[in-house]
Amino acid sequence: MDKKIQSKRLIKRSHIQYISISVLVIAIGLYISIRDTSAKLNIEKEKVIISEVFNGKFHDFIRIMGQVEPISTVFLDVEEGGKIEEIYIEEGAMVNRGDVILKLRNNDLNLTIMNSESNLAYHTNELRNTMIAMEQGKIINKQQILHKDFEILRLKRHYETKKMLYEKKVISKEEFIVSQEEYTLAVKDRELIYMKLVQDSIFRENQRTHMDQNLNNMQINLSMVRQRLDNLNVKAPVDGQLGSLTADIGQSISKGQRIGQINVLTSFKIKAKINEHYIDRIKKGLISNLERKQDSFNLKIAKVYPDVREGQFDIDLIFTGKKPENMRTGQTYYMNLQLGETTESLQVARGGFFQSTGGQWAFVLSEDGSYAEKRMITIGKQNPKYYQILDGLKPGEKIISSGYDMFGDSEKIILQ
Repeated sequence: MDKKIQSKRLIKRSHIQYISISVLVIAIGLYISIRDTSAKLNIEKEKVIISEVFNGKFHDFIRIMGQVEPISTVFLDVEEGGKIEEIYIEEGAMVNRGDVILKLRNNDLNLTIMNSESNLAYHTNELRNTMIAMEQGKIINKQQILHKDFEILRLKRHYETKKMLYEKKVISKEEFIVSQEEYTLAVKDRELIYMKLVQDSIFRENQRTHMDQNLNNMQINLSMVRQRLDNLNVKAPVDGQLGSLTADIGQSISKGQRIGQINVLTSFKIKAKINEHYIDRIKKGLISNLERKQDSFNLKIAKVYPDVREGQFDIDLIFTGKKPENMRTGQTYYMNLQLGETTESLQVARGGFFQSTGGQWAFVLSEDGSYAEKRMITIGKQNPKYYQILDGLKPGEKIISSGYDMFGDSEKIILQ
């Protein structure tokens, strides 16, 4: 009788199918879990700029551009309005203090002067007549005192005679008393006349002082009006060069209107514009350097303007020593403005990547240079050539320093 033989294989053919499927699923899972899912971009290496990170002396300065201006400018503001009659000095000419630049005509002002002179003449004549009247009154008062003194002297003599006769019983008592009363009345009357004379004298003195003051005020007013007439001659307030003269013959000019300026050319300054990024670091006294034709010239910040316009603010720099020869207003110079001390620091060359990332990250190359990956970094100060690296990079590493606009949202750059 035939006997059934049992198979000795541990893994049956049906099991192999299940095992193969399991291995395939595990392999797919491992591939999915370990594969690089980041966005990649292939780009030719020649189309990017690669810069190496290095340690070195970091010079804390910025490159600025400025224009030469006069050390000071005095504006020509018209003190008295009128119509331009003559122009004696043209724009660009050198002037001395007091030189007449142009002449104005103002008929209303001429009429005012005539009225002031007429009023002064009238009041002067009135004062003269009043003074004469006061002097005459003073003479009359003195005459009254003189007559009263003579009358008292006569009545006194009469009284003393009556008194002697009364004592000798020659005249009556009534006659003596009458002479006594007449004498006493004359003495008291003189006292009253004298008091009136003193009061009149005080009044006249006060009146004279008041009238003198009025007359003096009128003379001052006339002098001021005449000064206004002199102001129709627009004069140079300082020595310098006449610039920006906006005036034509026949043009009407209002009081206080600005018609030009005088540039004081005893020295020069340079006005420069600074990006508002540096507003907290710019202060008065910072040193700058200017190079021209093998020579170097030192300047310092003399003034920082507070206003920020279109992302920039102005500073004035003055020379601390020698100045370039043949300087002209409006010339342009490039200067290095020192913001801080030179320090040993990690740095990398400037590039367009900063505009794309704000200095917060960069594409850092692998050791073999075949690709570059996105990495967070920290940038500190910057000068015209280099960025100071505070964190995220090491000496010897390389980054793509050109602009990142063409990379889009890629996180890994494959360099071909």
